[in-house]
Parts: sequence; C-alpha cells; structure tokens
Amino acid sequence: MAVLNPDHLLEQADRLIAPPGGGTPRQVDLRRAISNAYYAVFHAVMTEAADDFVGKTHRQTPRYALVYRRAEHRSLLRLCEDIRKDTLPARYSMYEPVGGFGSELRSFATVVIQLQEKRHEADYDPLVRVGRSDAALAIATGREALTLFRRASPTRRRAFLSLIVFSPRQP
Repeated sequence: MAVLNPDHLLEQADRLIAPPGGGTPRQVDLRRAISNAYYAVFHAVMTEAADDFVGKTHRQTPRYALVYRRAEHRSLLRLCEDIRKDTLPARYSMYEPVGGFGSELRSFATVVIQLQEKRHEADYDPLVRVGRSDAALAIATGREALTLFRRASPTRRRAFLSLIVFSPRQP
C-alpha cells in the first residue's frame, strides 16, 4: 500500500495557495488546501497506527489496509473531544496511559477538532468564501498538529492509536 506522506499533502497545500504568476488563488484551490491540511494529520495518524500494529514492512498486505482503513473521521473527532476533557470518560479510563495523554496529545486533539471543522466548512458549505489567509492558517495548523503528535511520547501515542483502532464499548 502506498501511504500518503503527510508532509507532501502540506507541500501541495502550499502550492495551491500560491498560484503561478502570483494571482489570486481560486476558491477550489483554497478549499482543497484546507482539506489537505486536515488529511495530512488524518493520514499521519492512520499510517502510524497501521505501522505500529501491522508493521512498515507489511504495507502491501490486506492486514495493513484493514488497520489503516479502520478509523473513521468521526471516531477520530470523538476521541479528540474526549481526551481534551478534564476527566476522561469511563470507557477509556482503563486504557489511559500513566499520567494521562499529556499536553502534546491534548493540544493535538484541540487542533484536530479545529482542522476537521475547517475541512467540513471548506468541503461542504457552498456559501463560505475562503481567503488565502484562512488556507495558510489551516496549513500552519496542520504542521503544528503533526509536530505535537510526533513530540508526544511513544507510550502516549500508542495508547491514543489503540483507542482509534480498537474503540472500547460503553461500560
């Protein structure tokens, strides 16, 4: 499986908001740039989850694709909403890493929620007008999210990824 490189998605987003000739970018390009910013983060999470649970050397296998495709955007959103709370919901408590998810993943969760909202607006709201600064902010936010995610401890990231792939049932 050829996984999407999150950094390439962000580079493409940069190109979309800086059209050749220096003119004004088209709305479709600005909207796509915002989508790319979110998808860079989403695919980074899914790649790490599949690499962790199946292994990088098995990227061409159906098992890898199974894990990669397991999470949905809504499940990522819900988990991010939950780990931002002062008290983690009971269904997650036994899976919480020692010391909690930490400031990096809690901040990451906040940024993911913001990016997902911006992506929905850009992709689905026909009335919204997106400016170059809106798209540039989304791209910077995507980069910030990747930095936060990569800085989180491996133990905390793994706990987070486990909950994405294996969402616990309500108690």
